[in-house]
Amino acid sequence: MEININCDLGESSKLHSTENDPLLLEIVNSANIACGYHAGDKGTMERTIEISKKNKVSIGAHPSFKDLENFGRKRLDLPPNEVKKLVIDQIDILSKISNNKGLKVTHVKPHGALNNMACENYDLAKTISEAIIEANKELIFLVPTGSQMEKAGKKLGMKIAAEIFADRNYEDNGNLVSRSKKNALITDPEIAKNHVIKMVENQALNCYSGKQIPCEIDSVCVHGDGENAVNTAKEIRDGLLKAGVTLNPLDKMKKFI
Repeated sequence: MEININCDLGESSKLHSTENDPLLLEIVNSANIACGYHAGDKGTMERTIEISKKNKVSIGAHPSFKDLENFGRKRLDLPPNEVKKLVIDQIDILSKISNNKGLKVTHVKPHGALNNMACENYDLAKTISEAIIEANKELIFLVPTGSQMEKAGKKLGMKIAAEIFADRNYEDNGNLVSRSKKNALITDPEIAKNHVIKMVENQALNCYSGKQIPCEIDSVCVHGDGENAVNTAKEIRDGLLKAGVTLNPLDKMKKFI
């Protein structure tokens, strides 16, 4: 079995530290890099790309609503043409910087509220999918498994990588438990590792209630913030390898070659 480990990185802001980024880039296979709209700037993009290249980590754009104040977590109701423009612009921003560093952007993963809204809304998911195709039809679309983005991307013939979250619990409908609830996050690295291995081996979501929802799983998202972030990422990587899973950057996975 082949799996990818991805992480949101380069998210320098007053709400998020990039302190763990260099260590995480020695563990993960793919980096979703903030493009300046919710976090990060040219300097953080350049540094993240350089470290990614050194560690043979593939890089992707992590587009968001233009909302530095709220770290891209505030829901905004924008017309389709504005959504399309902001996605294309962020892909272009990262692509220009990465090309200068001798590395290509290989995937796109929406961030925060934009991601959450598109998971639920097919029309928004379709708009984002169309924007990615317009920017570069070869880009892999990294999306939560079972989401409207997965459905829209597949319908448009995109390269789709379906992800699960290592440190988040799921509701019975397949959505993530809201961060406002006490049981939203999994903070123990050992529990997160077992959570991931069970989902990968069963190709099913583990809901907090115990319910299992069959799904496709290509990638595991580990979060870069939190005091246990690096340990959690290591536990998951080592656990998957011990379980006989092959780990690869998204663009090196057999299904995309």
